[in-house]
Amino acid sequence: MTSGIDYSVWDHIHVSEDEDVTSPFVDTPSLFRMRHWTRLDKMAEFQQRGEDLLNNFAKCKILSEEAQERLKELEEGRQVAEEDEEREAELRKVQAEVTRLKNDEDSFEKMIKEHQQEEKKLPWNVDTISKEGFSKSVFNIKPVTKEETGKEKTWKQRSFVDMYAKEIKHFGMLRHWDDSQKYLSNNPHLVCEETSNRLVAICIDFELDEKHALMEQVAHQAIVMQFILDLAQVLKVDPRGCFRQFFSKIRTADKPYQDAFNHELELLKERVRSCAQIRMESAMKELEEEERQKRLGPGGLDPVEVYESLPKDIQRSFDEKNIMMLQEAINKLDPEEGKYYLKRCIDSGLWVPDSGEGDDIEDWYEEED
Repeated sequence: MTSGIDYSVWDHIHVSEDEDVTSPFVDTPSLFRMRHWTRLDKMAEFQQRGEDLLNNFAKCKILSEEAQERLKELEEGRQVAEEDEEREAELRKVQAEVTRLKNDEDSFEKMIKEHQQEEKKLPWNVDTISKEGFSKSVFNIKPVTKEETGKEKTWKQRSFVDMYAKEIKHFGMLRHWDDSQKYLSNNPHLVCEETSNRLVAICIDFELDEKHALMEQVAHQAIVMQFILDLAQVLKVDPRGCFRQFFSKIRTADKPYQDAFNHELELLKERVRSCAQIRMESAMKELEEEERQKRLGPGGLDPVEVYESLPKDIQRSFDEKNIMMLQEAINKLDPEEGKYYLKRCIDSGLWVPDSGEGDDIEDWYEEED
């Protein structure tokens, strides 16, 4: 008669690897304890990651429900009141927030499912064999959303910054690892590419305002966020589920890792300075062009450019505001050349004939004769 017990569940039991290999040069009990502690630390980190995912999912769900309630109120208000531009802007903003939070919920569900599957594959050992196996939550996982277009990314960036500008700037001002980790734990939605992009933009703004110390501070936090995103890409997980690992690693980082962090930070500072310089030069050119457009005379010529092109005698007559000197300087020139300079003076507004004199250059010459 076949037994009703499935013994295959015991195939992956791993009692311990703490005592697999020993060394005659190392105290054996100490070696066993060290290996055991290392394994316990890894288990605690894995368990902490699972708890963080569940907590972040719960917070995201609460925020989503609040946003949906707000959206419902705005939609009901729009039905009973006249159209209002400010209300419509708020409605679009809340709609974008609801969509983003829904996507976050889906992402957390996916990460929790992956974490549970990874947990099932872990070998049993003396520390886990007696623990209950059904204290888990199960979620339905929805399909992954398609890749966003450039226009969608731009809209997402703007909407995200509109909603969380203060929170992003606050994170940019944090100076200690513990403070940064705690703030991201309380605001996991900030662990994303949009925050990284916004931090770099803040750096450029500070550099343009010549607030160099603040620029360097925010640049440090921008690199922190970028390293978290890079770590998530390497581990193939959502960055909101692995930022604790970054802070654990950076606190005890070896010299190569710390050097890599500092190197990327210096590169970002240089890029920010370069970008700020380019923006400043572009702004100066725009300002100069605006001033030039304001100066243009009735014929569309710039009086500054025309003045610099005039013969010295004609320039001197304008400097001294002497009409007789101007006439004498013009008469010294060939008639065609004189008419050319006189026309440019009129078109640029340097010379404005009196209403009685007329605007025709030939008439002006006849008056001189």
